[in-house]
Amino acid sequence: MRISSILLALLLGFSLTTCAQKNHRRKITKSIAVQGICGTVLVKRGNHMPGPDSPKSNATGSPVEREVLIFPLLNMSQVEAGDNGFINSVGAAKPIKTIKSEKDGTFCVSLPTGRYSVIVQEPKGLYANLYDTKNNIFPVTVEKNKTAQIKVEITHQAVF
Repeated sequence: MRISSILLALLLGFSLTTCAQKNHRRKITKSIAVQGICGTVLVKRGNHMPGPDSPKSNATGSPVEREVLIFPLLNMSQVEAGDNGFINSVGAAKPIKTIKSEKDGTFCVSLPTGRYSVIVQEPKGLYANLYDTKNNIFPVTVEKNKTAQIKVEITHQAVF
């Protein structure tokens, strides 16, 4: 009887520990979403030209795991641009944060208020295909107690 009581106590303890760990993870996720950047990384491949024969099934792209690098706001004048959205070099700039998107493409990172550039690491190198009117690379503004929601579309293998 004593062994079964010990076994039961161990199982209950394991169960409580597991629940506590899951709740801890939830708290971390919620705290990340309070202020920072959350988004989805999608890959688009193939023909996306409008027309009667154009494929409609994958128009939004497929979620993908990628390393997402958050830099202080970068301008095209600060980097060595490559072809088709690739960046050959960011000079002396260092990412503030690096995070990997999940299998469903989602990611969340907490950041102080400010302006940032979001760049993804592709097998061929650093990639960003969004710029503002001042040539800032994938600019995202983080406001106090807000989460900027973004969609990162990797399109270097697509035709539009």
